[in-house]
Amino acid sequence: MTHHILKATKDTVHLGGFSHLLAPVLTVNSGDTIEVETYSGYYVYDKAPPDFLTPEFLDICQNLASERKIAGGPHLLTGPIYMRDAEPGDVLEVELTAIAPSLPVGFNAIRPGWGALPEIFPQPALRFIPLDLESNIAEFPTNSGIKIPLKPFFGILGVATPETSRISIPPGYYGGNIDNRELQAGSRIFLPIFVPGALFSIGDGHAAQGDGEVNVTAIETSMNGKIKLTLRKDLHFTTPIGETPTDIITMGFGQSLDAALEVALKNMIDFLERFTNLSPEDAYVLCSLAVNFRITQVVNSPQKGVHGMLPKAIFSHKINW
Repeated sequence: MTHHILKATKDTVHLGGFSHLLAPVLTVNSGDTIEVETYSGYYVYDKAPPDFLTPEFLDICQNLASERKIAGGPHLLTGPIYMRDAEPGDVLEVELTAIAPSLPVGFNAIRPGWGALPEIFPQPALRFIPLDLESNIAEFPTNSGIKIPLKPFFGILGVATPETSRISIPPGYYGGNIDNRELQAGSRIFLPIFVPGALFSIGDGHAAQGDGEVNVTAIETSMNGKIKLTLRKDLHFTTPIGETPTDIITMGFGQSLDAALEVALKNMIDFLERFTNLSPEDAYVLCSLAVNFRITQVVNSPQKGVHGMLPKAIFSHKINW
């Protein structure tokens, strides 16, 4: 097992999406750990305060090569990372062991035509929000005395697909802009692999977010993390599955919340069948009795997200998978 350090520079990040044609910036073996750096805010850097603009981030924004601008999404992603021996049909296990903001400031943006209520809030708005990294809180910027606990996570965790390019905004079977606030330090996500090497990328740091991410952004900020990548040839998933210390998470994406819920529910039933030996009907009943289905996000058009939370404590034995 090798430990790597992957800094975010104009040579190690890409903008706007995923592509299997993009050369990897790091090659790892199964079980390797990586200290990874990410930056957020490419589309607001010219409006940002000085403490948001590190020299390295400014260099990325001003000098990123055109071949590293993959698609029309707004996200800077660090990667891709190539996993040796990974083949289509395998699964990449991403263990998130540490996640922390690297700057004492983040931002929230309302973008015209986006969000859950674009007709009511049609005007653009940009707020930079101070982060107290020692106290682990954000001060809501209205002198209201509102303090928001920081619960950092990466909004985007994804792999490349055979398509030439894939925009970073909508989540899907490859992961991508999942925006699932449950995937904090101590959690794992399992991503199906579609191209040799997996070509994993990470980014879109969120210091805090409510379920739904209703105005289109969280507290977006640059984020550092430590991850462990493991190649799982014993698993065969077709969509991402997560695990926290307390829950198993299945995910569903669709053009409506109803469609996304149906997918998340079917994925949970399939998981229970495979790993707890329940019948389909018993799994369906258990979902109604014990699984909590939550809105992940409603703003990544055209794919909204719902995730199901299965409490591990209800089982008398550990689920092995």
